[in-house]
Amino acid sequence: MSAARVPPVRPGGRHLLRSKRLADAIVADAGVTPGELVVDIGAGSGMLTNALLRADARVVAIEPDRRFAARLRRACPGARVVEADALTTPWPREPFRVVANLPFHRSTDICRRLFAAPLLTGADLIVEWDFAVKRARLWPSTAQTVIWTAFFELTVVRRIEARAFAPVPSVAAAVLRARRRERPLVRPQDAARYEAFVRRGFRDHRARERDPHAWARLWEESSGSRRTVP
Repeated sequence: MSAARVPPVRPGGRHLLRSKRLADAIVADAGVTPGELVVDIGAGSGMLTNALLRADARVVAIEPDRRFAARLRRACPGARVVEADALTTPWPREPFRVVANLPFHRSTDICRRLFAAPLLTGADLIVEWDFAVKRARLWPSTAQTVIWTAFFELTVVRRIEARAFAPVPSVAAAVLRARRRERPLVRPQDAARYEAFVRRGFRDHRARERDPHAWARLWEESSGSRRTVP
């Protein structure tokens, strides 16, 4: 793999991709099409941002660190750089997808907010290997996986060894893919009530034995709600 120079500025908890070739492969795997609106969260050194630009996407690069943001504006003039925190900045007002290398220590919080965005069509997210496997696993389930998979299909599509990053993390990473279901397991308008239902249900130790489809059926039976989306 060809390695590109990574800037020495590395805010805490960040592991930057070193390879232009790997970044291009991740974008190609994601199936990004010309003109598509794609958000790069925690754009950092711009490795994925540039790969997205090479794929002729319309790119919004969200970067909280002012030094990285300044470098991104110089290195990626074709992208719209937003110096902001992904936990607070507004999402686009049109359908969009995400291709991003998430800060490992903030993956859960970012995914929780991201997957609640109604216009998100899908995401290819670099996260810790164990995080990806846990979220893509249907059984035994976790409350968070059950909630997210009501609306998204989650799969692990690539393993990335630790040496592909700078600084090198202590664990391997993965690309976790989320694709919005054409027919969600639960009606979108019931999302908040369904989440509360699932979290209450997981107080029972037997809850892990139900997969997301079983949870959706249980919700339908208990609430009288049909999952058909008008």
